[in-house]
Amino acid sequence: MPTEQRVQSTGWWPTQSTPARGEYVGPAACARCHPSEAAVQETTPMARACVRAADSKILKTHERLSFRLGQYVYDLSRAKGGSVFSISDGARSVSVVPEWAFGEGEVDETYVFERGGIFYEGRLSYFSALRALDITPGHPHSTPADLEGAIGRPMGIEDIRLCFGCHNTAASTGGEFDPAHLIPGVTCEACHGPGAKHVVAMKEGRIKEGLTHVVNPAKLAPVDSVEFCGACHRTWADVTEGGMVGVATVRFQPYRLETSRCWGNGDARITCLACHDPHLPLVRDSGSYDDRCLRCHPTAKGSKGPSQKPGAACPQGTKDCVTCHMPKYEAPGSHTKFTDHRIRIVRADRTCPD
Repeated sequence: MPTEQRVQSTGWWPTQSTPARGEYVGPAACARCHPSEAAVQETTPMARACVRAADSKILKTHERLSFRLGQYVYDLSRAKGGSVFSISDGARSVSVVPEWAFGEGEVDETYVFERGGIFYEGRLSYFSALRALDITPGHPHSTPADLEGAIGRPMGIEDIRLCFGCHNTAASTGGEFDPAHLIPGVTCEACHGPGAKHVVAMKEGRIKEGLTHVVNPAKLAPVDSVEFCGACHRTWADVTEGGMVGVATVRFQPYRLETSRCWGNGDARITCLACHDPHLPLVRDSGSYDDRCLRCHPTAKGSKGPSQKPGAACPQGTKDCVTCHMPKYEAPGSHTKFTDHRIRIVRADRTCPD
């Protein structure tokens, strides 16, 4: 089901905008009862998915970043109280102040600013692999037609809702975009839902009731679980209805997983949460995922696999499975490689499949 339909249904779903701002309590309130989860989660890339530009570590540690595109010279310089993006065509120049920094350098950091009442996605982003500026993914690499076009891409209301909704918590409340009161980053309530009623009930000892006021994604059915994460990471329906194809879709892990042969109608052993704990930083050791693979596949050829949907034994080995069956590909313009979650036997003579 497309995320657009999911968020319109009753019950909580990520990026839903109907709850009022007063229904959110913020991560500090959650941390009072869940200190260990909160302390670790705030170190994750999700928690740092967006910050105010004045709080960006990248902007704080770079005195100046420059880039040239045709006759346009870009200069991102640190100034008192923040940073300033200046663009010049040699005859004229314009300066904008980045207000938001999306990504905080996990792969890249993209800057969003407001000008004349319109939000713009900056034409340039900072890329960690380059330690420099380059064209923001999705923006043309051609020389801009004019200074206005050199600044960046005007964002429509739907772009704003999606970008801010997936990188922040409570970005839209009461059905309206409210950047002044959002909670930066993907924090507890982005996934578990607004917590005000939960907090009140738990404090008053109404434990059973209190648990009904928040969502535990770990209890969702397999398809719902993957599509829950796909609200921001893109589901199969989101990608196919959007007409996206090719290696660029490697960034959309739920879509890629749902195109795997082993997914079928949904298998709890290979949902996002089966391998990744959203409260913890991403585990990058390939061998740490082997036990998940072996839940479905026997450890030796000829031995018996699990009774439910047994898989064939791998004739090559039982270590570092993901390095062969989930190869990495570079998404266009990203300057980094992403693990392909379309689990499969990879053919050496084939490129990344749709």
